[in-house]
Amino acid sequence: MTIGETSRRSSWSPWMLRYLEQEGLVVPARSEAGYRRYGIRELNQLNALAELRSRFDVGLAELEFALRLRREPALRGAVETCLAGTTVPGLEETSPAWVEWEQRKHERLLATDAA
Repeated sequence: MTIGETSRRSSWSPWMLRYLEQEGLVVPARSEAGYRRYGIRELNQLNALAELRSRFDVGLAELEFALRLRREPALRGAVETCLAGTTVPGLEETSPAWVEWEQRKHERLLATDAA
């Protein structure tokens, strides 16, 4: 199907279909002439994407980040480390003492601005 046909069969405008492709969320095949060719797989992805957005109130930026987590093992590891409350390899300066020092600095700056 062409981008126009796909737009008519889904709830996505041609502009949004191009955006979804640019962000890597739904990537159609291309014809020899370079035209987008959507198939049943892409229609299923578009329907699933619409369902995720409505059922779970998930934004496109969140889905783009989830895609990055799948594609970038270093980012995935850093996020898992962060959520576990430990330091990120290569960023050991993010120790609790450093965080406390930064927090006190910002509190002093805010107190100065309020005065």
